[in-house]
Parts: sequence; structure tokens; C-alpha cells
Amino acid sequence: MDYREIITIEPGKRGGKPCIRGMRITVYDILGYLASGMTNEEILQDFPELTLDDIKASLAYAADAEKKVKLSV
Repeated sequence: MDYREIITIEPGKRGGKPCIRGMRITVYDILGYLASGMTNEEILQDFPELTLDDIKASLAYAADAEKKVKLSV
């Protein structure tokens, strides 16, 4: 799965933050839910428009962004 097929960035939506498939749910929203202790299943129950691939894409995006930060330091 290539997260670039799932994560979208639109200047006028959510301040240009990376979103899931053009929706108003951001990568940061999903990461926050996971960090607060929610399971994948709980997230999918609360947001039925999301898929497990959306959650995985958010994690892959965050990992890639972190790698880029480390490389630039």
C-alpha cells in the first residue's frame, strides 16, 4: 500500500494538513486517537468511513515524515 494514494493535501481543507482521501479527517487526528489508546477497531467503529488501510497510511505517512526530519538534522 502506497500512502500517497490515500493521504491528500488540499490548501483549502483543514489548513492544508494531510487528510484521508479528501475527507476532513487528518493524519494527526488518527495519530492522536491511536496515541490516546484507541484501537484500530474502535477508530473504525467511531468513523465507519475510514478503513484499516487509512489508519496504516497515516502511520506510514508519519514514519516517512519523521525519517525526513531526521535526515535534515
